[in-house]
Amino acid sequence: MSQETTSKAAYTAAVASTNFIRNIIEADLAAGKHASRKWSGHPGPGPQQLAGPLDPAKIRTRFPPEPNGYLHFGHAKSICLNFGLAQDYGGRCHLRFDDTNPEKEEQEYVDSIIDAVQWLGFSWAGPTSGGQAESESNLYFASNYFDWMVEFAEYLIRSGHAYVDSQSADEMRASRGTLTEAGADSPFRERRAEESMDLFKRMQQGEFPDGAHILRARIDMAAANINLRDPAIYRIRHASHHNTGDRWCVYPMYTYAHPIEDALENITHSICTLEFADQRPFYDWLLERLAEGGLLQRPLPQQIEFSRLNLTYIVLSKRKLIQLVEEKHVAGWDDPRLPTLVGARRRGYPAAGFRLFAERVGVSRSDSLIEYSLLEDSMREVLNESAERRVAVLDPLKLIIDNYPAGDREECLAPNHPLKPEMGTRAVPFGRELWIEREDFMAQPSKGYHRLYPGNMARLRHGYVVRCTSFDCDEHGLVSAVHCEYLADSKSGSAGADNYKVKGNLHWLSVADACPAEVRLYDRLFAVPSPGARREGDPEGVERDFRDDLNPDSMRVIKAWLEPSLKNAQPEECFQFERHGYFVADRVDSQAGAPVFNRTVTLRDSWSARTGSRK
Repeated sequence: MSQETTSKAAYTAAVASTNFIRNIIEADLAAGKHASRKWSGHPGPGPQQLAGPLDPAKIRTRFPPEPNGYLHFGHAKSICLNFGLAQDYGGRCHLRFDDTNPEKEEQEYVDSIIDAVQWLGFSWAGPTSGGQAESESNLYFASNYFDWMVEFAEYLIRSGHAYVDSQSADEMRASRGTLTEAGADSPFRERRAEESMDLFKRMQQGEFPDGAHILRARIDMAAANINLRDPAIYRIRHASHHNTGDRWCVYPMYTYAHPIEDALENITHSICTLEFADQRPFYDWLLERLAEGGLLQRPLPQQIEFSRLNLTYIVLSKRKLIQLVEEKHVAGWDDPRLPTLVGARRRGYPAAGFRLFAERVGVSRSDSLIEYSLLEDSMREVLNESAERRVAVLDPLKLIIDNYPAGDREECLAPNHPLKPEMGTRAVPFGRELWIEREDFMAQPSKGYHRLYPGNMARLRHGYVVRCTSFDCDEHGLVSAVHCEYLADSKSGSAGADNYKVKGNLHWLSVADACPAEVRLYDRLFAVPSPGARREGDPEGVERDFRDDLNPDSMRVIKAWLEPSLKNAQPEECFQFERHGYFVADRVDSQAGAPVFNRTVTLRDSWSARTGSRK
């Protein structure tokens, strides 16, 4: 094992040992806290589950997105955390769609979320203790629990823990109180259980319009935590649902549905971000009441909060992302500049890069701002290992070898990966006229410049040493061609190759064989680390518009020349374009024989916060 590999393994072990969520799980496993849980093979309450066989999973976690949009980078961290913990501790991670709001959810989002989780390399199915595939797939929908949720709500009414409130939304809001003042009891708070039950059943039957009544938990209107001041648990919604159609006229509130979903699925550790910490007391109150009634088994799920992902140079607010898409600042939800997972995939960010990034940033209870360069470094590290090397000339200048026979052609061998000889070599055609990068020639060289200029020699990488003899200019004085002579005995790999000591080493392509392609040079979508944040000199109390911080150079489209082998690149194939960075064949716009390439990330971090662009 190399020293680098050893240090990486030590780093990973150190991160794992200091992860407070892992510490909680390991303590629970050591104490046998969840060892007596029953599992009938599917979620649900009742005698079969409460007296069924032991749960084969040591722990159960879940990733519970609401299917009302596309997943972003923050979701990737949560996916890697929840699925990773389940893998590491002999458990299962459930993919559950929290589809309790019929007005915002669509099947399109369900499909995209399933695709994203699978792309990141995770599965919600799990082996049995015997190692064989089992029937439970652990793909669930909250809407499939609506019958049980209604049953539980009716139990809360009968047991005096819930009532139907007939106040308007404004009246409820006014009586809720403040952080320093207690709320006021609803005039319907002492409604008899029989009357509340009758109203709730009629709400289910569609007798009332939206907003006419609402079912509330009866807890404490003077509680210091406002979330315990008789929170709403069911509201009337006359809307079609993507999964249940028009069956329901009432829908549960998320804060009511979520803990029930966790309990029905035997979730042991319900991991969420810090904004849900204030909801934990209601989470625990609700599950305790239902367990007291024999409707749920113990031990109950434990909610654990960690800080959400905050990255420089991006926005993760759903509202702001929608603005960017709807106002056409980007080309859609899969625009490679957008911090969505569909955008990241199209840009060429590898799934393994997200897993590495999630491991490196870890989890904590403290909010912090992570440098975007850490994400880019994770992507580079993965791509450096996996991506084959190719040559692309992005800013072409013609190089003419005057003493090379016209019409002749030969091949030079180049490694597919300089650090992995097992990946083999490829043949690159060589001829009299070549494309080189414009920056590889200077008519009047600056100090320390070692590439081509009149009288200087340089090596054509994997080819010959050439000496610059002259250059041509167009009518505008721009260099249009460079002339040189090649040294016939200097070919790389030949006996004479070591006879010539030169400092410059140039990339090149044969003009006759290179293929043209559209190349999109993507960069950071925003030009400042904190889009919309107040700057020095801004007036007090004036909120800046985050859209004012968009980077005008976040995408540049050019025509480039590529190695002929790249003409047949398949969508989502990734390569390192030597000297330029990592590129991927666009998964949407690439056609057979005509790939379009997106720059994934440069070879090194050259971003300048001062200028808002690459140096």
